[in-house]
Formats: sequence, C-alpha cells, structure tokens
Amino acid sequence: MQRTFYSNGKLLLSGEYAILDGAMGLAIPTKYGQSLEVTETSSGLLDWKSFDENDHVWFEGTYALDNLAEISSSDKSISATLIQLLTEAKAQNPNFLKNPTGYVVATKLSFPRAWGLGSSSTLINNIAQWAEVNAYQLLQKAFGGSGYDIACAKHNAPILYQLIDKQPKVKEVAFDPEFKDSLYFVYLNQKKSSKEAIAAYQKRHFDKKTLISKVSSITKTMVEAKTLDEFESLINLHEETLSNILGLPPIKDNLFPDFPGTIKSLGAWGGDFMLVVGNEKNMAYFMSKGYKTIIPYIQMGHPSIGLP
Repeated sequence: MQRTFYSNGKLLLSGEYAILDGAMGLAIPTKYGQSLEVTETSSGLLDWKSFDENDHVWFEGTYALDNLAEISSSDKSISATLIQLLTEAKAQNPNFLKNPTGYVVATKLSFPRAWGLGSSSTLINNIAQWAEVNAYQLLQKAFGGSGYDIACAKHNAPILYQLIDKQPKVKEVAFDPEFKDSLYFVYLNQKKSSKEAIAAYQKRHFDKKTLISKVSSITKTMVEAKTLDEFESLINLHEETLSNILGLPPIKDNLFPDFPGTIKSLGAWGGDFMLVVGNEKNMAYFMSKGYKTIIPYIQMGHPSIGLP
C-alpha cells in the first residue's frame, strides 16, 4: 500500500519576531511545498530518502522499526533530527510505525532548501498527517516556534495567524490586492538561522505589549489596504518598528539605499526572501547586483491565493 501526503511552503509578510510573543501576522502558503510518499515493504526496516527539486537525493537513512535506531545515514545531524521527529510522533500516537513489515519513505521538495520556504515545517506537517498526530505539538516538541509555518502547510489561502494563550488561532483571509502585480519576492542569496535570530531577539529589552499591539494593528491594516501607497506606508512602518526593537537598520537602508521602491525583510532579517514593491523594470536593479532569484507575488503564492 502506498500513501502520499503534501504540505505547502510559507512566507510571513508581517509579524516576524513579534509573532512569537502573540502579535498577529499575515502569512501566505506558497505554491512550492514538499510531498511525503510512504510505501509498505517486507524489509522490516524504515528506509528514508529525501529528494530536492532536481530529484537529487540530499539525505538518506535506514532505521530499525522497533526503536528507530539508526543503521546507516548520509548525515548524522539530519538523521538525529529525523529520529527526534519520528520518536515524538510515536509518543503522541503509539500505533504509529507499528507495522512490522517495513516502510520506504520518499520526500520531495519543489523548491531549493536554501530558500527558507519551510523544508522543516512541511516535513513536520507531512509526518503529522502520516502519524495522525497534532502538527503544532510535534513542532513545539521538536523545534519550537510560533507555528505559523505549520498553519501555512495546512491552508491553501492567505492567513492571519496569532498565538492566544499560546494556542494557534488561524483565520483565512482574502488577501488579493489590486496592486499585487507590483509585489515581488527577491532571494538574498543566503539562508539565515531562524534559531539564532530568535535568540538575539529574545535577548532584547522592550515593551512587548506595545510591540504586539503595534504590529497587530499594522497587520490588520495591511490586509485591508486599498492602494499601493497605503501598503508601502505600512511596510515602512513595520520595518521602522522592528528596526528599533532589533537595533538593526532596515534592509533597504543597509543594502539597497538607492532603490526607488519599498523593501521589507521577511523572516530572520538579512536572509531568505524580502518583499519588494516595484515593477518588472525595477527588478533589473537586483539582477545587476547578483540577486537572480526574483519571483512575482502571483507566481509565489498558492494557486488559491485569492481565497476564501
């Protein structure tokens, strides 16, 4: 018997850092994601292979089914993380992996791992579907984080996400602005460690209630923005607000001061993708500086992006 599971990638448009403390964030599921295919075998083992967007194997491992002991792997660190996830899934559902005959598992990304679109969150959500356990709990036990990426993995429309009393609250929204053709995602050619960025944020001293209130207000207004000018003003306000908290200059001031449009960091500041307001002609500016991965909003978002 063969079963296949799929999860969407993610991009957080507002609320980075502050979403951990309960601020409301606007996030979109991407058309890029990850699948997990499970085939039952008679080997008595769990054979795992992970494929990248070019169908190249980037990780493989073999494990004993009864205790998930590693028999072999191509990367000890990745293997340890996988064992941790599967062990936690078994703890939540003792019937998981009880089949004594064996499994072959193949995961397949549709985006480069370095893009930061959720290679971990899509894996966690896929394992949770397979094991029939709570993906948010699996995330917390394994890695921690706000969980917005898990929500994107599950939803096919833009979402408002907020932790209330540490519990995820998700609302699908119709974020499909008339000015969407002016929105682009530009990859910064480097992946930032979310764990390190979060740790640095948590060491800062500031009024959390004020930050949560301000970021949540910006997020709500972003969803309702009718004009590009209004949206750009909100982006600039968000950048200024986080800049003051983090003690870091906004990415436009730091790297692209002569760019005529508006730029917003996404996720850990200084890595992964940034949101750029401009037109196709403006994108030549980034190409000339070596930033070759430029994806329009309408191509990055899930095909159902304008729903509900």
